[in-house]
Amino acid sequence: MNELQRRIRDEGRVLPGNIIKVDGFLNHRVDMKLMRGLAKEFGRLFDLTGLTAVLTVEASGIALAAVCAEEFGVPMIFAKKAKSDNIEGGLYHSDIYSYTYKKKVTLIMSRQWLGASDRVLIVDDFLANGEALRGLVDIIEQAGAQLIGIGVAVEKGFQPGGARLRENGVNLKSLAIIERADENGIALREEE
Repeated sequence: MNELQRRIRDEGRVLPGNIIKVDGFLNHRVDMKLMRGLAKEFGRLFDLTGLTAVLTVEASGIALAAVCAEEFGVPMIFAKKAKSDNIEGGLYHSDIYSYTYKKKVTLIMSRQWLGASDRVLIVDDFLANGEALRGLVDIIEQAGAQLIGIGVAVEKGFQPGGARLRENGVNLKSLAIIERADENGIALREEE
C-alpha cells in the first residue's frame, strides 16, 4: 500500500521507547480517504466469501474497522476494555496485557453479537506485541466462529506480535511493516 507507506515515511515520528506516532492520519486524526483505500486493499488480500462481521478492539482501531465493515457490507463489532452498564447478558472474556497502558486488561464482548455461524475478519490499526489481537482470536474461538484472517494497517516487524500470530497459523496481512524505528527515522521492510 504505497500511500500508507509514504505517509508513514513523511509524517510518522519516533518517540523514545520505539513508540511510533502516526496519529496525524491513522488513529487520532483520521484520513478517511486513506481508510477507504486500506479497506479496499484488505478486500483484495482476503477471501471474504461469507464474511459476517469485522471485529476490532476499542479504541484506535475502530475507525479503520468501521470503514472496512461499510466497504464489505457487514457489521463492525468491537471488544471493550471495561465493563459498562449497557452490556447485558453473557460475555466473552479474554485477558491480555496492554503495553500501551502497562497493565492487564480484560477484553469483553457480548455473546449476542458473535456465534458459531459467523465468519470474522479482525481489523486493527497497529500491531506490536500482538496481545490485543491474540485476545480477539481467543474471543472468536470462544464463540466457535471462524477467523478469516487479520488485517493490520501498520506492523512493527521488529516486535514479536506478527511472528507469533503467523507461527500460530493466523492469516495475517499487514499493509506496512516497519523494520526499524530509531533516531535515524523509520525504515519499512522493503526499504532495508
